[in-house]
Amino acid sequence: MAMQKATFGAGCFWGVETRFGELSGVIETAVGYEEVCTDRTGHAEVVEVTFDPSRLPYETLLDTFFAMHDPTQVNRQGPDWGSQYRSVIFTHNNEQFAQARAKIAELNASGSYRKPIATQVVPATTFWKAEEYHQKYLEKRGMVSCHI
Repeated sequence: MAMQKATFGAGCFWGVETRFGELSGVIETAVGYEEVCTDRTGHAEVVEVTFDPSRLPYETLLDTFFAMHDPTQVNRQGPDWGSQYRSVIFTHNNEQFAQARAKIAELNASGSYRKPIATQVVPATTFWKAEEYHQKYLEKRGMVSCHI
């Protein structure tokens, strides 16, 4: 089975990158787009995950994504606020889109959250990889986590 891509925004991309990078079956992670920090580009801080679907199902990535942040928040996570910190799933094919929408419906129906999930699900477009000093930022600095 060929490697696949998945792209998620759940607040500060450094913590998100670290969490996804811990999963067995993740081949590579990359954080995207530095200029997003200005909150003037319309882009979100995201992590592109390259994964082996024979070892790691997309549903596990979804479960990890929803467990690592508060998906009911609009344009903020923890102390970070602005549209660049929105909860968003960029899907790379129709199957990912359907699975993401189904997971949101399942979580909303379960009562797991007091408010409805605000996560956007949209088709992926161009991924703008951030500069190298942003990649694996926490790891390079000997940090194990950020606030997510």
